[in-house]
Amino acid sequence: MERHIVLVEPEIHWNTGNIGRTCLGAGADLHLIKPLGFSLDSSHVKRAGLDYWERVRLHTWESFDEFSAKMRNGPDETLLFSKFGARPFWDMPSHMNRLFLVLGAETRGLPQGVLDQYPGNVYHVPITNEIRSLNLSTTAGIVLYESMRGLPPGHAWK
Repeated sequence: MERHIVLVEPEIHWNTGNIGRTCLGAGADLHLIKPLGFSLDSSHVKRAGLDYWERVRLHTWESFDEFSAKMRNGPDETLLFSKFGARPFWDMPSHMNRLFLVLGAETRGLPQGVLDQYPGNVYHVPITNEIRSLNLSTTAGIVLYESMRGLPPGHAWK
């Protein structure tokens, strides 16, 4: 089982650090698509990831096209998350051996060019009309763990 969280142009270091920690806990890789709104050398990123940051399986890419070319992510294994997604996240396929869960920048979401590449694979996390969106790290945790539903549990706290 391979799980990958892909952040396209993330802006907030705290979110990226928190997502990195979640990825490490779930056994997932973290991919960051530039430009980033912060430096990866930032103490804030490391602080949000706590002492785990150095163990995060982190990959950085100059563009989404470079990421796609190198990772060879197929359309069936690439799932995008946007508040404009047609289907709720619980409808995503979770039985796939390899999944790339793609999320956009905190203030802009996913670029239209990325959305256009996978028009049938855009999902949303339902929210009320009381807020504009969920926090990026919250959304990443929700969709990552939902993608693992039905897989053999790996639990280190025994």
